Order: sequence, then C-alpha cells, then structure tokens
Amino acid sequence: MSVNILGIESSCDDTAASIVRDGMLLSNVIAGQEVHRKYGGVVPELASRAHQQNIVPVVDRALKEAGMGAGDLSAVAFTRGPGLLGSLLVGTSFAKGFAQALNIPLVEVNHLHAHVLVHFLKHQGEGSASPAFPFLSLLVSGGHTQLLVVNDYDEMETIGKTIDDAAGEAFDKCARVMGLPYPGGSMVDLHAAEGNPDAYSFSKPRVAGLDYSFSGLKTSFLYFIRDRMKEDEGFIKNNRDDLCASIQRTIVDILTDKLEMASVQTGIMEIALAGGVSANSGLRRKIRELADNNGWKVYIPQVQLATDNAAMIAITGYYKYLSGEFAALDISPLARLPV
Repeated sequence: MSVNILGIESSCDDTAASIVRDGMLLSNVIAGQEVHRKYGGVVPELASRAHQQNIVPVVDRALKEAGMGAGDLSAVAFTRGPGLLGSLLVGTSFAKGFAQALNIPLVEVNHLHAHVLVHFLKHQGEGSASPAFPFLSLLVSGGHTQLLVVNDYDEMETIGKTIDDAAGEAFDKCARVMGLPYPGGSMVDLHAAEGNPDAYSFSKPRVAGLDYSFSGLKTSFLYFIRDRMKEDEGFIKNNRDDLCASIQRTIVDILTDKLEMASVQTGIMEIALAGGVSANSGLRRKIRELADNNGWKVYIPQVQLATDNAAMIAITGYYKYLSGEFAALDISPLARLPV
C-alpha cells in the first residue's frame, strides 16, 4: 500500500504544502507574501496573518494537483522549527487539527534537517540521483550556515558552523547597504551576473577549524562603502554590479574554502548543497568547479527546492513515517531547533 505524506511548511514568510507518495514528489505549492517588500524584510506579525489566509487554499491545491483527496493521506508532516514562532504556530495548529480530523499520524520535522534531505526526493520521469551515506552537506540559509556529516536519514553531525552571522544574512545586509530591495540576496546575485568579481577585494575572516564568521565582513563592507561615498556620492550607483560580484565571490570563497577543508579532513567526496543560499548562482558554479578539480560527486538542489518549500518537509516526514516516529497532538513549535 502506498504511503502518502502531506508536508506543511510555514517557518517564515512562505506558506507551502506538498504531497509525496512513496518518496515521489506529486505536488509542491508555495504562496509567497509580497507584503514584506515595502518593509525591506519579513515582519513576523504580518507573516503569521498571511499564513492564516493562505494555508487552507495551499493545502487544497496541493491535494488537487496530486490527484487525491484528504482521505488518501497516510500522515501529515509539518515544520516544528526553527523559524518565526507565530508563523510556525499556524502550520503546527493546522497540521494537528488536520491529522486529528483524519485520524492519521502527525510527524514533526526539523526545518534544517529537511533542507538536507531534499536530495532524496524522487521526481516523475527522472532517474534517482541521491547522495550515498556518509556525505558532506553545506547547509547555507539566511539564518544558518553549517557543515554537516550526514550518516543516515536521521543521523547528522555538525562539524562546522558560523560563530556569529549566517552567510545569507551577510548577503542581505550588504544588499541593504547598497540600497537594493528585498530580498537582498537574490538581488546581489542578479547584479553580480553583470559585474566583475575581481573589481574589489574584501578581507576574509580567520577562524580556526571548520567554523565560519561573517560579521566582520559585513562591517568592513559597510566601512568600505562609507569611505568611497565620501569621495564620490554616486559610487554605489556607478559600481553596483562590480560591488555585488565582488562581495558574492568573497562570501562564496569563504564557504567553499571550509568545505574543501572538511572534505580533506573527513575523506568524504560526496558533497550536497542545501538551504536557501544554495540557489545562489555563484555558489552553484563554484561547487561544480570544485567537483571537477577535486573529483567530488556533487548534489545541487533545483532552485525551487533550495528555498523554503514543503516538498522537503514531506520527504523528511516520509522517512520518519517509515521508522514510526510520530508526534503527540500536544506538541508545540520551537523557534530554535538545532539539527
């Protein structure tokens, strides 16, 4: 008998629902929230209200696109955390009510864990290409930057992490300094495509081991812009593409230098990217170059599966369902939840 999992994702500003049948992706629906653009970032209260409006139609559409009814579901998987607590509450409450009404199991999912397991989704009409255990995962998002050794679906070891800010936050803060609109990271990537990555040089942090740091880079970039603006008020406008290309190259180099180091130390040659920043074209290009140079076998998620989505929640829920890991109906979301 087939196992049909409904995945629900509501950790930030995207309301998403997905159906996975026996590991095969059948539907993946995402409702964004344009309201945050005028504020230059996600406003938690507005995000939770929008989730309340979006979640029912998003789930309904996911079921219809999958060609099934609610009665065909085997379990409901939902993001427990980490994320914005108000947003998580909406998804958690809906998942609990839906599972109880259908008398089917409830499965809690760690959002970060799900980003890593997105590589195990099967796609209709395509061959299966999933990493073999153990593999290295570079998990990079707006709030997290981690290097993981993934030994199994539910066994992950953090061997490196940021000691301050995440790479995604560095992208966003640098974008804000240049006056780019939200979401800043994707705007930096867009302008970088037209710029010269060697135009400007920014210092890289010296952090021991496999840990990362991005706060110093953000500060040095701010001071660099401030000093240049004193000399030329039109500096940002006249050099925006080169600035974006240069800061993007710097962040990508910081990320991949430690990844190379981790591969050498562990001897692992299977490398998987994960998290929202894995949608960055510069990072994707650099990983492919390193794969050619080092003999790595790399796994890079489709762009629509790199950013927040419910397909990753559903596939993680699928493996937890197979191992009988179910949640109680009195479970609560958690804003902070490590891998």
